[in-house]
Amino acid sequence: MSVKPVKAISIIGMMSELDEVITFCGDSQAFQPDDAMSFYSDTKNFIPLSNKNPFSGPIQDLKNAADLAGFQLEYVPDAKKGKTTAELMDYITTFVDKTEAMVNRKLRIEQDIDSCKRSIEQVEHFTGSDINFSEINNCRYITPNFGRMPKESFEKLSQYSDNQFALFFPFTHDQTHYWGAYFTIPEQKNDIDRIFSSLYFERLDVPPIAGTPDEYIKKLREELDGYVQEQQEIKKKMDAFWAQEKEKCLACYSALEEMDAYNEIKRYVYQYHKNFILVGWIPADKEKYFTKKLESIESIEYSLSDGKDEMKHSPPVIIKNPPFFQLYEFYVKMYGMPCYNEVDPTVFVALTYTLFFGIMFGDVGQGLVVAIIGALMYKFKKMQVGRILIPCGIMGMIFGFLYGSVFGFEDLLTPVHQALFHTEGKLIEVMTPNAINMIIYGSVAIGVVTITISIITNICSSIRRRDYESAFFGANGVAGFLFYTSLVVGLVCQMMLNIPVMNAIYIVGLIVIPLILMFLREPLGRLAEGKKNWQPEKWGEYCTQSFFELFEMCLSYVTNTMSFLRVGAYILVHAGMMMVVFTLAEMVGGPVGYTIVVIIGNGIVMALEALLVAIQVLRLDYYEIFSRFYVGEGRPFTPVTTKVLKSR
Repeated sequence: MSVKPVKAISIIGMMSELDEVITFCGDSQAFQPDDAMSFYSDTKNFIPLSNKNPFSGPIQDLKNAADLAGFQLEYVPDAKKGKTTAELMDYITTFVDKTEAMVNRKLRIEQDIDSCKRSIEQVEHFTGSDINFSEINNCRYITPNFGRMPKESFEKLSQYSDNQFALFFPFTHDQTHYWGAYFTIPEQKNDIDRIFSSLYFERLDVPPIAGTPDEYIKKLREELDGYVQEQQEIKKKMDAFWAQEKEKCLACYSALEEMDAYNEIKRYVYQYHKNFILVGWIPADKEKYFTKKLESIESIEYSLSDGKDEMKHSPPVIIKNPPFFQLYEFYVKMYGMPCYNEVDPTVFVALTYTLFFGIMFGDVGQGLVVAIIGALMYKFKKMQVGRILIPCGIMGMIFGFLYGSVFGFEDLLTPVHQALFHTEGKLIEVMTPNAINMIIYGSVAIGVVTITISIITNICSSIRRRDYESAFFGANGVAGFLFYTSLVVGLVCQMMLNIPVMNAIYIVGLIVIPLILMFLREPLGRLAEGKKNWQPEKWGEYCTQSFFELFEMCLSYVTNTMSFLRVGAYILVHAGMMMVVFTLAEMVGGPVGYTIVVIIGNGIVMALEALLVAIQVLRLDYYEIFSRFYVGEGRPFTPVTTKVLKSR
């Protein structure tokens, strides 16, 4: 609805008072610092306050330790409770050391468990044998090579029967592989390794088995049980530690988070001899709150100025809208924040988006489903689009009632229309020739009205920005408004109402003269702004450029207006797609088949059409409406606060 007023505040004081000022500004949750250099003309004696943030390191250490331990850190307001910074730092250091010690022990146990499981998995392939692996591993002249080979390769070993050392001793096998070992002596090692490599032998990282495989696995499982028990004990110890320290830890963490966030303000502080200078922005309604506090701090001086008087510094923007329209701020911010002296288009977007969506997606049943899906999307996924789909679905139900369409059934509401509107059939028979003509003409009329409102909005917005060229002589200014409305009114009266208004005076006064004003908009705009150098440097170059720009402007009026035909087109598309669904359902036949096809068809049409309509309506807002009056190059008001508070 509007952009909330902000004020620039400049604070000057002794360096000894800096921490108190910064803490107050941070606690206010309503102070956005800015570069002081841009606010002062003489800055040669200004020195940036180089101050390393002492809190970021301990906070990151705490987060890392808590993340490894599985402790959930949460922000707790007003958590400092009189603790000094040194006390907070000492506690965090102690907490991190204890947590890391338990985490390291936990990680070592997990590594031991993983190692034990891998060893069991490897050795299990060699069970069922009474061979003492300790004796094999202690051989001086024979090297064992444990692994597996494909069954096909095992069968090919017979080809190497002439080599008495190419022997493979299988232990176990499955459908694809044999697990076992082959042995080499130093003289034959390279030859035997090449043979088994050609047979796709895969060596396994088998641990040094003590005794038989069965004995070794029994030992490993006993070790594994011990590690698992130790893992459970350390987990209980960590849970007990967190239960005991949670409240104190969260309090210290929250206090440090606040100090860390507020310390970021120091990046904007400049030192001037023994004084500091801090400049920022506050909401206008917070002025008394700030001035009362600053006046209570000794040696502090401050000055305030309205945002409208500081336009060269690009004041940050706070959008202020009623609850319903706040839903559509999502689309506005996605395009770009309004400038401080610009009209906030949120209300315009809310009305046009909801209305156009309802017109294009007119179906009582499908609109209800869309509204329910939107509510579920927001409730469970917190998706902002879900909140927007709720009123859009309701508007679709309203227009669906006017069209008499319920899940594509076009005759269910006919008796209701006859009773309420005293008609012979439905109020609007979408697919009849008369209704189609009405829909087409109505779509064009919607486009004309929307574009006209957009031009009027641009005139108001441009005057607020003191952009008189755009306000009076641009394609979306007074000249453009006269040209467009006069042309539309003249054509409608002349061609549809048979009222001969397009005479010479009408054409020259309301069409030709506005065209000339738009052609000369740049020099006329400079004259209106009181600039001395209002004439173009080269008139010939200017006239050539302006001619093509004027031609493009005139073409845009036509294309933008015709673009609104998509509003009516989707009404017809919906009816046509549902006719196809019911035709297919009748072709399938039978009550069960008919019902299944209708349900599936409704789901497909609803999903496809909801997506397309949502995109097309957004396109109309962005390209046909915003392009006429909205700049969207503002910056949002982002006060210094903790990350947790920012996300609220």
